[in-house]
Amino acid sequence: MDVTGRPTIRWDAETDLLVVGAGAAGMTAALTGALEGLKVMLCEKSDMVGGTTATSAGTVWIPGSRQSEAAGVPDSIEAAKTYLAAILGENAGDARLAAFLASGPAVLDYLQQKNSVAFAPPPVHPDYHAQPGAALGGRALGALPFDGRKLGEDFARVRPPRREFMVLGGMMVGKTDIPSLLHPLHSWTNFSTATRLLARQALDRIKHPRGTRLIMGNALVARLLDSLKQHAVEIRYQTQLSDLIEDDGRITGAVFITNDGDIRVGARRGVVLATGGIGWSGELRRRLFPDGTHTYSLSPDSNTGDGILAGERAHGEIARDMASPALWMPSSVMSQQDGHLSVFPHIMLDRAKPGLIAVNRSGVRFVNEANSYHDFVEGMLRSHRTVPSIPSHLICDRSFVRDYGLGLIHPGTRDLTRFIESGYLFRGDSIAELAQHIDVNGEALTGTIERHNRFAETGVDEDFGRGSSELNRFNGDPTNKPNPCMRRIGPGPYFAVAVWPADLASSAGLRTDANGRVLTSAGQPIPGLYAAGADAASIFRGTYPGPGTMIGPAMVFAWRAAMDVAGKSNERGLT
Repeated sequence: MDVTGRPTIRWDAETDLLVVGAGAAGMTAALTGALEGLKVMLCEKSDMVGGTTATSAGTVWIPGSRQSEAAGVPDSIEAAKTYLAAILGENAGDARLAAFLASGPAVLDYLQQKNSVAFAPPPVHPDYHAQPGAALGGRALGALPFDGRKLGEDFARVRPPRREFMVLGGMMVGKTDIPSLLHPLHSWTNFSTATRLLARQALDRIKHPRGTRLIMGNALVARLLDSLKQHAVEIRYQTQLSDLIEDDGRITGAVFITNDGDIRVGARRGVVLATGGIGWSGELRRRLFPDGTHTYSLSPDSNTGDGILAGERAHGEIARDMASPALWMPSSVMSQQDGHLSVFPHIMLDRAKPGLIAVNRSGVRFVNEANSYHDFVEGMLRSHRTVPSIPSHLICDRSFVRDYGLGLIHPGTRDLTRFIESGYLFRGDSIAELAQHIDVNGEALTGTIERHNRFAETGVDEDFGRGSSELNRFNGDPTNKPNPCMRRIGPGPYFAVAVWPADLASSAGLRTDANGRVLTSAGQPIPGLYAAGADAASIFRGTYPGPGTMIGPAMVFAWRAAMDVAGKSNERGLT
């Protein structure tokens, strides 16, 4: 008993800061806490770090950074405010949004100066909406490549990318690598780049299960893990959150399920929930997601809403005032011969290229195919309210598959037999035959293609404005004139792939304040409890302003939460 007569909790372990979940948010919170002098324990449900971040592009959207200025693609916070006001309207006045914009550049500097976590902006990486204040580059930054060999045995702890995005037994391929690998003899630069990449991969496979040249999200995760190792932060794997422990109105620790039984971990200063959001939680998906979106998720299967559900049981409120409860990705699905189910996210390699359209069950277009993945699926969901549109179909001719590939089919693939026999790819010698295979109206599909082809001749998409935005053109084919996103769909045979809505990450989550403290339905912070990443409600309220608008805020609010736990909010001007 303590002095008040309450039973004393017996802890199996105690720490100052307890972080639950080892994605970008959780790792950033743990690293910041350690740098600020706290004893930190990071508990991860699976046997690997990285979460969704590890399988993503690893981009952070942070306006006004010193890194962008130094790279010659400067951006301003004021321009970002203008852009967000156009997207969010009256919600642009959210105090959390202001905190994010104010802290973002400082977080990048903090991580780079104290750790191996470093970012640089590509020259061009456009925002997703053609609104005032949109940036063509400088606002989205990527983690610098990392040599996985530096992690030693812990390289195996970095969650690998989706296997559909690796080649030659586990080599990561970035957008800039593709031309060299596809056309190594086009130039000396292509040849030398391809040779270097292939030689590195060959050497890697002698000692490692996959390539150690880490880029994109894998590079970010590896850099965070390397920094956590340097600062001797304790990471416990296969340690699943069961519930939070409350004492006299304050969250003082948590119960975890481990292979050796349940344990209680005390947190003297605070608990940060960063378990990856809704993910595969059947309960939360049923409660929050619209019909037709429950089947596929791009989250790791270990993401099952543990943090959000535990926070709700502790009287935290789940924010529902979102334009969308999730961020979406159109994805095609194929069962592989080894039993693996490939869920392929159609990010930008095919949808924006010229010579492809998307149609619903009526055989008509419903969206600008070259828009962001989230906006594409939002168009699909709007169409589905009146016309069956889940799944929708991407339609093209044989020359498109040869030039650009289609989903899981790489450019230049000649033998399409296994894709057709698996039911992944539909083929028709005529448009009418293809329409029959995918169960759409043949006359309507013929009319849709004819109308699209007329637009391709003029270069002006009169229906959806395809190719009119910086984002569209960036992901199109610059050699195709007059519109990099439109060319005629020519002679058959014709092909189609079905795409479904898959959630990339959740927007709905626990309501938090500017320092990541979880709030009750009355708007009061729950002492000792914080949430970051997808466990916290998105500051963009279900919109998707640009590349990295999940990971950027995840890391910024993880940093702010850890600073608050460390008592540095006043010192840093975060209150």
